Amino acid sequence: MEYRWNNYPLLLCKFMADKAKIPSFVEIIVHMNLELYSLKRQEQNFKNVLQLMKGSFFKHGEKEALRSCVKAILFCSTESQGELKDFAGNKLKNLEDELIAKLKSAMKEAVGGDEYFLLVNLKRLYELQLSKVVPIESIFEDIVKVIHSFRNVDDDVVSFLLLNMYLHVAWSLQSIVNSETISEAQLSSLLSKCNILFEELEYFLRTPSEETKVNKYSNLLACRVCIILAEAWCLFRHTNFSSKKLESLGCCPDTSVVQKFWELCEQQLNISDETDDEDTNKEYIEKTNRDAVMIAAAKLTASDTVSKESLAPGIISHFVMHGTSVAEIVKHLLTIIKKKDDDISNIFLEALKRAHQWHLEELSKSDGGSVIRKSFQDCKDLAARLSSKFMGAAWNKHRADILKIIKEGIEYAFKNAPKQLSFLESAMLHFVSKLPTPDVLEILKDVQSRTKNVNTDEDPNGWRPYFTFVDNLREKYAKNEGLPDEKEGTNVRCRGRPKKRQNIVPTMQ
Repeated sequence: MEYRWNNYPLLLCKFMADKAKIPSFVEIIVHMNLELYSLKRQEQNFKNVLQLMKGSFFKHGEKEALRSCVKAILFCSTESQGELKDFAGNKLKNLEDELIAKLKSAMKEAVGGDEYFLLVNLKRLYELQLSKVVPIESIFEDIVKVIHSFRNVDDDVVSFLLLNMYLHVAWSLQSIVNSETISEAQLSSLLSKCNILFEELEYFLRTPSEETKVNKYSNLLACRVCIILAEAWCLFRHTNFSSKKLESLGCCPDTSVVQKFWELCEQQLNISDETDDEDTNKEYIEKTNRDAVMIAAAKLTASDTVSKESLAPGIISHFVMHGTSVAEIVKHLLTIIKKKDDDISNIFLEALKRAHQWHLEELSKSDGGSVIRKSFQDCKDLAARLSSKFMGAAWNKHRADILKIIKEGIEYAFKNAPKQLSFLESAMLHFVSKLPTPDVLEILKDVQSRTKNVNTDEDPNGWRPYFTFVDNLREKYAKNEGLPDEKEGTNVRCRGRPKKRQNIVPTMQ
């Protein structure tokens, strides 16, 4: 046993410079009974271990090493006993003070263009703030000055400046919420910091041009901004502050800002996760991918931080575009929305329109190819997924919703015809298939009436989706009832389920 106490500091000292091994060696202590340091009279070894852990914290800048050091030092400060607990607490306080001093110095160096030490110490502060409150009030204004005054600093630096600002504001809010007495000065200070945070985040919401995006605006920073802003909006939503004294902390994002937020989210969703820049900080990349952005946006809708009409259609329009993980996020959001609100027809229709508009944009860029086929198939797959939600016992309610979607979808399709007629084929057919034949006949009459006095031969390719849609409706009706002009003078209908017809080919291709 004594061998173990004596050799642990030696191991830490030996492997302190090894960034791959030091995390494992540092975390050994969290599996030890710290009381034994006192019982075995190994107090000095305990102090040596803490000093070496602090040294490792400032020697390394990698996530795993920093996270292990923080975990081990916090464990020592909470689980040790008596004098050793006081020593660990003081050592932690010394670490915080030294870190703040290093940050002050690094921010001055950053003004001259040397950002490396600022980035490393911001990462250290971030890892520490993930686990505990760090008193950075003295440098908060300096952080704001750096991010506000030097817009051309490295994207990683900006990301960790914003992350640390958010964590500090979050800890400040928790302190106020948990306090029995709240002073006006505390509220005023928090409100000021909160407003500054939102101002800086909203500045970075600006969607960059293609040229700017390549050179100065990394996908990592854009993802960070989306995620931090969503978390901050959720944290300060009005429903979190029932107390009259705290209600001034509640905020509701402006509609125009939410729109900019979604535009930036959508930009990130349409960028492949496999096209990350080589310079991107791979350590934290798992928190800045499509899934993280989609979760952030969905969380705003699911928590009622923003209205479902403002984000839900856009989110749902990406249901089938980006693979299984994103689809599961959207599927979960749909379940939440349906539980909260029965009227989802408008959201579904708007989602279908947005997916179709995306297809039309792709179509305008190219005469054909796999991208066009994929965007059209995405529209069809989305319609299939959404129409499948109208199942179950509440048929009368479902029928009304489906009819509403189809009628308004037809209006959209014929607006500026024939440009948007492909919406009939890509989106409406799946919903029509859910309706009984009398409704299908009414829809058929409606769409056919819209082409009276229209020369569809002038643009046969443009009107092709219309004829495909009509042919499918005629086939559905004929299969189940027989079209009026196809009946042979009998009013007697066959009872029972009609035989399934195989290989039905539309009359218009």
